[in-house]
Parts: sequence; structure tokens; C-alpha cells
Amino acid sequence: MILVVGDIIVDAFIWGDVTRISPEAPVPVVNVERSDRRLGGSANVIRNLHALMQPCAMFGVVGDDEPGAWVHERLAFLGVDHSAVLTKKNGRPTAIKTRVIARHQQIVRFDREWLTPLSDAIQQELLTHAQSMMVDAKVLVLSDYAKGVLTPPMIRALIDAAQACGCMVGVDPKPEHTCAYHGASFITPNLQEAALMSGMAAINEDQHVYAMAKHLHHTLDLQWVLITRSECGMTLFDGDCCHHIPTVARDVFDVTGAGDTVIAVFSACLSRNYSALEAATTANQAAGVVVGKVGTATATWEEMQAKAHHG
Repeated sequence: MILVVGDIIVDAFIWGDVTRISPEAPVPVVNVERSDRRLGGSANVIRNLHALMQPCAMFGVVGDDEPGAWVHERLAFLGVDHSAVLTKKNGRPTAIKTRVIARHQQIVRFDREWLTPLSDAIQQELLTHAQSMMVDAKVLVLSDYAKGVLTPPMIRALIDAAQACGCMVGVDPKPEHTCAYHGASFITPNLQEAALMSGMAAINEDQHVYAMAKHLHHTLDLQWVLITRSECGMTLFDGDCCHHIPTVARDVFDVTGAGDTVIAVFSACLSRNYSALEAATTANQAAGVVVGKVGTATATWEEMQAKAHHG
């Protein structure tokens, strides 16, 4: 079982075509063809775990609104334990990111969200639910989008509880919460996040990324640091060795949610007793699959296997 705690977001998409510029302002006119929505944020980690047929449970908060009800319905449809997805009734809306896409290009994004931290009572309720399930969990994933669910005290309480249960903790981090991640098992920042967390420049060269990973590994007392590096692939550091894993992506249409895929696949592989290098290599293959799709996407074992064989 993998537990995912974090900021639940609804990813909404408006798809269309652009054939002209508006006479009212220098902006494209989008002829809308269709719209849809998908589980995003920490719920996209769950969606990726489901695609891997990995047992998992979701912890987070939605608003007392139609998008929040849709999140519950979608998680139930997937067969995911969502008993700890709490509905806030004090006006806090479900976070929604709406992207307008034409000809495979994102034109604009609208965000509707409330960034204030959750009340102590709600945080305690989430923590109690998580603690009750950690005994049977292999990995606790903290999917931090800095939307108010994972405050530093909440992060510390979750990591301490997981350590007491012998449960691994993986973090998809936000730089502003760096110090709170101390003692986690692993983090999966992208290059920019790793640079901000380490106080170094975001230079995408092997030796520089190695220095960032080594710094984070030491200062945060981690087992592994996995830095995603776009066209340069990934770098895994375990305290002794640094492995630079080249990208397998050929066509990059959309990087939306790729970080969610990486931490989901890396966590799933570790829970199945893969070595960290095997898990990172598999996560790299998964990233190569999802960036070749438009919109928030997932990767299956079969797709990853095909990517490994054919690139």
C-alpha cells in the first residue's frame, strides 16, 4: 500500500483550434471543440499509481462544491480509498487549474485556489487518518504543491510518524518547505527546485547537479535524491554513487504532471523491492511516456516496457 498526502487539484482542459487573431485585442481566438477534466496535483500521483495497479490511498481536502464531489466520484470509480479526502464546508473551494490548449500548445491557464493553510483541527484529522494506515503501508508520498495542506508542522508530524512505523517517505517538494523534509527517505525535485533548495545555480551539467544532489542528501539526511532534468534525463544520488540517467523521451508535447508520474513510479518500484537505480530508470521511462502525451497523463507498465525496448 502507498499512501499519498497532499494538495488535490482538478486539472480542467479546454481543447480547440486557432485560425485567427481577435479584432478586439492581439490575442488568439480559440474555437472550442471539447473540454474535460482529470485528477491533478497529489491526486495525479494516485492516478498514476492506479495505472500501475498499485494499491493506494488518498489523503487531502476538497471544497464543498461540484468539483469536490467529482473528485470523490472519480476516486471511487478508480477503486481508491478516499475515506481521508475531507470536504471543507467553510467556503474553501476545490483547487482547479484550467488550461486552454490549441494545436497541442497551451495558450493560457486559469487557477482557482485558496492558498491559506488548513486549520489545526483539519490537519490533525488528516494526520490521525494517515497514522492509522501507516502500519500497513510501504511508502508515504508527500505531494507538496504548497496549497495549504502540507504545512511544515504537518510535514514533520507525518515524517516522524512514518519513521516510527518503518514506512518510507518520498517527497515531491516545494523549496519553501525544504527544512521540513529532513529525515525523509527520498525527494524528487526538478532542476529548478533542487537549485533553490540547495542555494546553487540551476546549471544543467552533470557535475553541478551532482553537487546539488550531494548537498541535499547531506543536509536533509536522505537515502536518495532523484533530480529530474528535462532533456538531460535524471540524476540519482544515494550517498556513495551518482547515476546520470539519460532521457528516453523523443517527442515532448506536454510536461504537465510529469513530476507526479516520476514519484509515483519510483515509489511503486521501491515498494516492489526494486533497487533505487532500477526504480529511477523505470521512472525515467515513465516520464518519457507521459511527456509524449498532451495533458495530465499516466504511464502503464506495458508502455514503460515498450519505451525501454524501442525508445
